[in-house]
Amino acid sequence: MSGDNAAREKFAVDLARRAGELGLGYFRDLEKLTIESKGHQDLVSEADRDVETFVRAALKAEYPQDGIIGEEHAPTPGTSGFDWVIDPIDGTANFVRGIPTWGVVIAGARAGRTEIGVIHDACAGETFHARLGGGAFLNGRPMRASASTSLGDGSVGTGFSNRREIRNILPFIEMLIDEGGVFYRNASGALMLAYVAAGRLIGYVEEHMNPWDCIAGLLLVEEAGGRIVRPDPATVLAQGTVVIAACRGVFDRVEEMCGKSFSPR
Repeated sequence: MSGDNAAREKFAVDLARRAGELGLGYFRDLEKLTIESKGHQDLVSEADRDVETFVRAALKAEYPQDGIIGEEHAPTPGTSGFDWVIDPIDGTANFVRGIPTWGVVIAGARAGRTEIGVIHDACAGETFHARLGGGAFLNGRPMRASASTSLGDGSVGTGFSNRREIRNILPFIEMLIDEGGVFYRNASGALMLAYVAAGRLIGYVEEHMNPWDCIAGLLLVEEAGGRIVRPDPATVLAQGTVVIAACRGVFDRVEEMCGKSFSPR
């Protein structure tokens, strides 16, 4: 299985980079982009749909027995027990406004347990990738979560979901500030999780995330030596999960603060 996953990881890294180039083509020609609203602060563009179609086609050609779950199109069931979970453009609100903070996300899961995670930032030329038990890498070089032991040592990424009470993040932010910390938000949850894995942020929290937004990043954090609240393999692909991820030195405190802010898990 490890050899199989190594091949899958290599394929996913290459595919994410190719998909990123396709996305960049749209990003550089935004005045021609068709944009729709799926709800409050929830946008989709033809770039999202076309990039997902491209990724799906490549995955189906290479791994025809695998399932595919994506943000913009209906799930495609497979027979292998392995599912690809994709977000063609995480950070669409940034993308359509010309903000160069968005990424292509490709994860692979077996029986609900994430085994491959790739997050590609096309604008920065950065590819964060990992496979279960194989470590975490940035453009092929090993990366590690922060060694910080205090919330005052760095920044914690924060997000909020319209599937939960949005104001629930406010008590967390207040506690964070009271402890000398700084909150950070760039409107791409996937990239913020990648930043935790790379040691740029000391943590990231969000009360609910869809699987295509978070499972790749959660694997990156664990493989980079950080800690996470592990998703339930039985429900994560269909229902999403709470996301609490941080470097080891602050994880317990971050989890405690989330317990005081978020709805009971």
